[in-house]
Amino acid sequence: MILVAQVSDTHFDLGARNAERAERVMAFLADLRRRPDAILLTGDITDSGKPDQYAEARVALAADIPVYALPGNHDDRAAFRTVLLGEPASTAPINHAHRIGNLTVALMDSSIPGESGGRLTEETLDWLRGVLAAAPAGAPILLALHHPPAHLFSPVVDSISLADPEKLAEVVAADERIVGVVTGHAHSSAATTFAGRPLLIAPSTASVLGGEWELELPDRVMDYAPDPAVALHVIDENRRMTTHFRSIPMGGWIGVQPDQRRTARSRR
Repeated sequence: MILVAQVSDTHFDLGARNAERAERVMAFLADLRRRPDAILLTGDITDSGKPDQYAEARVALAADIPVYALPGNHDDRAAFRTVLLGEPASTAPINHAHRIGNLTVALMDSSIPGESGGRLTEETLDWLRGVLAAAPAGAPILLALHHPPAHLFSPVVDSISLADPEKLAEVVAADERIVGVVTGHAHSSAATTFAGRPLLIAPSTASVLGGEWELELPDRVMDYAPDPAVALHVIDENRRMTTHFRSIPMGGWIGVQPDQRRTARSRR
């Protein structure tokens, strides 16, 4: 099996709170008995796209396993490139693909500079078609972007989700190797379908955004009390994806010491 962790919407803002929560998630992943094969960061890495915020994120999100990041609507492409990727500044979409075992992961930039909503440019869609054409026959493919391409019944996110999702849907429906699509942006763990495939929305490490059954705008919409959380995607040998969501207590791993943790693992 291949295990891919998804961390999203960390919103580094040079304050201690959001940084500590992201660091706690990374420590949890590093301490797993079976560590992830890769970590995907699905956007809104920073709160306002400042270089100092990316520098803070680069330190907190460092790991000794591969970490792949894409931007969200709170990010700045130029600063993202220079600080996180070590590339020359550019405002072009940040798209990249990686091979994790036999799994191909395509990370697409759905951000629109200066706007909250998302869109995949024709350049990005053409890039995706090229990635799919080059991917191994019969091997699984996972797509990642920031903006959800489906209605989530969120009074905030649905108005700033992915525009023209049918263009991506055509690509997804036409390739049976695509095992699922993962996004962030919603600040809520959610699961639905898109173009006949699983659509998994990762939680935010920073806060939780309620659904329309919970919120009545313009009330305060973000809940900052819950613990940070992460999504864990398992792709098995049958090209099937299974996702688990984990809340991670800020006080430590379910309140036990390292020696007790090993004992707990041995009993599972």
